[in-house]
Amino acid sequence: MSRSRLITHPPHLPLVGASILAADFARLGAECRAVLDAGADMLHLDVMDGHFVPNLTMGPAVCRSLRDALPDACLDVHRMVTNPGDCVQPFADAGADQLTFHIEAESDPPALAERIRAAGMTAGLAVNPPTPLSQLLPYVGAFDLLLVMSVNPGFAGQSFIDDVLSKTRDLRRRLRSNQRLQMDGGINGATAHDCREAGCDLIVAASAIFRSDDYARAVAMLRGRLPG
Repeated sequence: MSRSRLITHPPHLPLVGASILAADFARLGAECRAVLDAGADMLHLDVMDGHFVPNLTMGPAVCRSLRDALPDACLDVHRMVTNPGDCVQPFADAGADQLTFHIEAESDPPALAERIRAAGMTAGLAVNPPTPLSQLLPYVGAFDLLLVMSVNPGFAGQSFIDDVLSKTRDLRRRLRSNQRLQMDGGINGATAHDCREAGCDLIVAASAIFRSDDYARAVAMLRGRLPG
């Protein structure tokens, strides 16, 4: 199974993505290898430009470094940026498997999705908590992955916004079996249960994994195999 097929045809559900935003960047390669060995299905890279969200993070160079260090890892890139059409090819060249951008930042989502696929990646579309689902719905069929943000994006460690769960349930009913529904933000062992109940089959967590003393237990709790 190729890395991109891990997104669209996973071997088990729900999948768990470890967001490296909460990792120790001085030990990034070792920590990422450890969370994957502990059962995480993919690494989630939060790319922020300091404009679309009030933080500035990583770019293609970090993606390339992780691909070189972890050639079999699935790299799920989430671009929280004002111009999501920039850097599609650089991320593909850096080894990204999945590239997600925000509905709030792009006027022609289907066209950008095709550019992402043409570069060899799967395409995702994200929606922020205040944005109504109606803004996303015309484009749902054009994407491999839909991401519902459960915090206002920008920083790790925020509290989960419960109101997004109704949006998530509505979106789940509209997806094909080969589309993934991802949630990201404020997810821990307790809130992951609500995400799974709402239909999410790809759960992303940062602090709940990387700041845990037991990566394997943290991943198992997010997946629902241990009590939260």
